[in-house]
Amino acid sequence: EAAQSLDSRRAPAYPRSQQTEESCYMDYKNIRFNIENGIAHLVLDRDDIRNAFSEQNFTDEIVHAIEQAQRNEDVRVLVLSAAGTAFSAGGNIKDMQEKKGIFGGGPAGTRTGYIEGIQKVPKALYTLNVPSICAVQGPAIGAGCDLALYCDIVIASTSAKFGETFINVGIIPGDGGAWILPRRVGLQRAAELIFTGRIVDGAEAADIGLALECVEPEILMTRTMELAETIASRPPVTARMLKSLLRQSLSAGLFDFLDNCAALQAICHSTDDHLEAVTAMLQKREPTFHGK
Repeated sequence: EAAQSLDSRRAPAYPRSQQTEESCYMDYKNIRFNIENGIAHLVLDRDDIRNAFSEQNFTDEIVHAIEQAQRNEDVRVLVLSAAGTAFSAGGNIKDMQEKKGIFGGGPAGTRTGYIEGIQKVPKALYTLNVPSICAVQGPAIGAGCDLALYCDIVIASTSAKFGETFINVGIIPGDGGAWILPRRVGLQRAAELIFTGRIVDGAEAADIGLALECVEPEILMTRTMELAETIASRPPVTARMLKSLLRQSLSAGLFDFLDNCAALQAICHSTDDHLEAVTAMLQKREPTFHGK
């Protein structure tokens, strides 16, 4: 598996000398995170539990890394991937049975566990100001499926599996899956997936809109990073504005949306990057953007 080469137990994602201060900002034990050349890379690194959600510190570390990407003005795109055979198995079934972790404390405790735990992840990804890309190399089940979908773009491997499988264990998507899924595949397809709990492979995921495209495992990260580098090469201020417009488009009326477009466009026309872009185009050269 291409993603397995990212496993720190075999080889680091990047040479330590190339990692930035954010890489070591927190003593991560469940993920790996680094920022290089404008690309923040967050790797789920708990193959021993198939990157399942239940442990508070797992979700805390994911949120912390996303917040680091949010605050760092040099970040132009976030890449989310996973080490091991599974992208994420979703909620830990054994913890559900034993009422451990976020599933403990009775109804009130479980509610708090979701709000203070896994629900912080979609909130962090949804409010992230830079584009995000998710590389899914294996099963992305339940909350794992939703985690991928909260990214702007999903690239799937032919070994990937996607499943909105909450109904199979008698629960609902507590992480907002019933909100994000229709926005990806439409209401009717979302209804079919969420009511049946069936699992689709990477090729079908790309066909129905769960993923942008499906590639062979050995080129998954190459393709993902290629796309990330392309996005990172674009004017970063403009990309952040476009991200906010995409987010607003999910709820705004057309007239309010157009008003915001006019305001943001006026700002774009005053940026150094805009001037650099049109100048480079007229001079028939490649532009260099500085985020100003």
